[in-house]
Amino acid sequence: MIVRIMGEGQWRLADDKLDQLNAVDTDLEKAVSAGDEAGFKTSFAALLEFVRAGDKLPDDELHDSDAILPPGDSTLGEMRELISGDGLIAG
Repeated sequence: MIVRIMGEGQWRLADDKLDQLNAVDTDLEKAVSAGDEAGFKTSFAALLEFVRAGDKLPDDELHDSDAILPPGDSTLGEMRELISGDGLIAG
């Protein structure tokens, strides 16, 4: 699976990481839905950290992304507009 973080690049995550990625995304979705600023910051940082632990793809290699995450400086309000009932990661 390839995940893009806007403004940073793309990372390849092993397919067996999808369940863990979805769990972190679920925590983020819950915090955003509850309007929990502290929970949002913690869970969004955890999601970005999880993705960044994958294999960074060279900037000159472009691949279709399976998921696109907003930049790390996104606010709770901005995230509220982006998240559907399934969070940021589909699946």
